[in-house]
Amino acid sequence: MHVTLLRIYNYFYFSLFAIFLSFLPVYLTAQGVSETHIGFIIGMGAFIGIVSQPIWGLISDKLRTIKKVLQPILGCSILIGAMLFQTSDQVLLLLLVSLLFFFFLPTDPLVESLNYQTSQKNQVSYGSVRMFGALGFAISSLSIGYIANRLGMHALTYLFCGYGILSFLLGFLLADVSTTNKPIRLQDLKAFVSDKRTIGFFMLVFISALPQRMNDYFIGIYIGQLGGNVQLVGQAWFVMTMIEVVFFALAHRFIKPGNELKVIAIAAFFYTLRFLLCALTPNPALIVWYQLFQGVTFVLFYTAAIQYLHAIVPDEWKSTGQTVLAVLFFGVSGIIGSVMGGWFMDTFSGSALYLFMALLSAAGIGCSFVIRSKETRSAAP
Repeated sequence: MHVTLLRIYNYFYFSLFAIFLSFLPVYLTAQGVSETHIGFIIGMGAFIGIVSQPIWGLISDKLRTIKKVLQPILGCSILIGAMLFQTSDQVLLLLLVSLLFFFFLPTDPLVESLNYQTSQKNQVSYGSVRMFGALGFAISSLSIGYIANRLGMHALTYLFCGYGILSFLLGFLLADVSTTNKPIRLQDLKAFVSDKRTIGFFMLVFISALPQRMNDYFIGIYIGQLGGNVQLVGQAWFVMTMIEVVFFALAHRFIKPGNELKVIAIAAFFYTLRFLLCALTPNPALIVWYQLFQGVTFVLFYTAAIQYLHAIVPDEWKSTGQTVLAVLFFGVSGIIGSVMGGWFMDTFSGSALYLFMALLSAAGIGCSFVIRSKETRSAAP
């Protein structure tokens, strides 16, 4: 019963997240904000997220609860989003986006930690829970793109509030999880963060996440540059997230304990191919189909990264470790990716940006092989 409720919650929560991630840059464009300024606004928000995510993660670990931290900040996010998608003033947009990043972005690692720990406790695969989030993201992306194209961008206000309220109400029915009964000791966290294996892993996450975040933020704008419309943007996100559903369901078959770094290297290879193809095509419809690579890139990478992280992080710091992963994936890479991506698009072109993203992904392949070879040597007798 707990797992079923969590799956339903994932569906509506990630439907809400689809508006935040997929359509916020498109909404800003519709309000007359330039690509460079979009990069600055989102980069500022991501910087705030770097600060807020560890705060809420530490609070969760200290209080030994996820649900009692998740619910209040989700409620604040709904109120902020309701105001954000009704304004066109650029100063107010910057303020509201920053507040949304402070409250809403930290909900993601908390939900993912809840997903992983609940699935482990109930002996089901993480992907069998998370796939419902991908399904919600996919269906909402397609429907939201259609609705926004027909009714206008301000319809996002009602959609954000609708999905948000449903998620908030379902949250009261979820079973909470506590990390462990072990005492919370800062020296254990310091030892984990300063370990060479941890540092190498987080460097790999950052290098691989940077082009992924650039794609998340600028695929809608790139499709527009190639002559596509907001409905096509919704279709692109629909394709991405529908393939996520399939791969989240099957991920446990590919990712076994001990082979996480190998899977990450494979994902980095397909990232390289995916972004190279996007850089070379002049057809916005093809950009939509190239998002089929999302399954062998994001899903395999992110699932393997979470599994590897939970294998090396101390039990009493699970939420904080998940938060650090999210800070790198959605925060630091989000800041650099949004600012650099906006500058690339304004200075050069969208195709130049995607070529640069392919080069970064290629660097991720090399980094994963270096880390894996070091682990193999250290494990040898």
